[in-house]
Amino acid sequence: MKLSRRQFLQGCSYAIAALAGARLTNLAYAAPDDPADTLVVVFLRGGWDALNVVPPLMGDDRGWYEKARPGVKIPDRRLINLNDQFGLHPGLAPLHELYQDGKMGIVHAVGLDYDTRSHFDAMEFIELGTPGSKATTSGWITRHLQTAPGGSSGLLPALAAPSQPTSLLGMTATVSMSNPSDLSQWDNGLLGEQQAALRKLYRGDSLLHQSGLRTLDAVATVAPLNEQEYRPQNGASYREDELGTQLKTVAQLIKMQAGMRVATVDFGGWDTHEYQNDAEGGYMGGLLESLGENLANFYRDLDSGYTEKLSVVVISEFGRRLAQNDSNGTDHGHGSVMLALGGGVNGGQVYGNWPGLANEQLYDRADLAVTTDYRQVLGELLLNRLKNPNLEAILPGYAANFSPLGLFR
Repeated sequence: MKLSRRQFLQGCSYAIAALAGARLTNLAYAAPDDPADTLVVVFLRGGWDALNVVPPLMGDDRGWYEKARPGVKIPDRRLINLNDQFGLHPGLAPLHELYQDGKMGIVHAVGLDYDTRSHFDAMEFIELGTPGSKATTSGWITRHLQTAPGGSSGLLPALAAPSQPTSLLGMTATVSMSNPSDLSQWDNGLLGEQQAALRKLYRGDSLLHQSGLRTLDAVATVAPLNEQEYRPQNGASYREDELGTQLKTVAQLIKMQAGMRVATVDFGGWDTHEYQNDAEGGYMGGLLESLGENLANFYRDLDSGYTEKLSVVVISEFGRRLAQNDSNGTDHGHGSVMLALGGGVNGGQVYGNWPGLANEQLYDRADLAVTTDYRQVLGELLLNRLKNPNLEAILPGYAANFSPLGLFR
């Protein structure tokens, strides 16, 4: 097939457009023998209802919980017993086996030690790693990558699905996509010629030239993932939804054994002001079913030599009020729940100091109080699993107050 010069240049233009539209969350690659774990951060945008994710099971706290939530409470007959004090929402049932096997730990009453009920402020403070200050010019993951003993060089230093979060602010060498096909060039029969022309176009020393060549290299690295249908291992089966697609992509890239350091995944929809729950699950129950099934299958898919160097952290910007509102939902609160999964997790436990749900124990007499700063979880993760001792640089102003929970080995 003979193409005109106009058709060839048009094909190159399409290729450049395809590169600009890449959509894989941020990846960071290291040497395959690096002792640090691969980190996967799943951020639940919207503020999930921690008190329905891990509700109290007994005593006065159960009474306060049921009285405050007549329409959105989870009946105790449907809860999965974790440790007699707390239950797990049935939507997360697929994760219970990991919890029992010591591969998943839960941190309750965790969050920002700062007074805000703004989604945007809370998310920004958490991802910057500087509660109360937005003046920081880089995210906490970026500072980790910049100070990690193993560095953050490589074609795909950070992966973000579907777009770059504030935690990677200042990290320019990122790739954003939801699946590998997003990071590809249109093949009109002259793909090799297009790539050669683009490499000649980006030959130079400027940042633009370097970025263009890096993008072409990243496309070449991801290309093999598009050549055949991906088959998860160990009987894993991801849901055909956005979260399933993103986690499946992360699993594929981990299995490439290119030393991926970090992947961030966003999962939104948790701002449950209306019709949050009913006795059989409701809107939030559907979100939790997706989270539970996809995370469990992600772990199962990688449980063939990859999970021992894998750390997954699930976090949200805050929890919800104890009392339901007039729309059968819950409003912005304070204390939340974090999940940690991985081969280096001391799982099978609920961590943190439980503050109680009596009026005088609530934050602002309305919310679950925060008794564990979220940076305490991240600090232990950085030290024990990511092998980065530079806490003051990554979490400025917090290192002096740090003490481990015992969550990570």
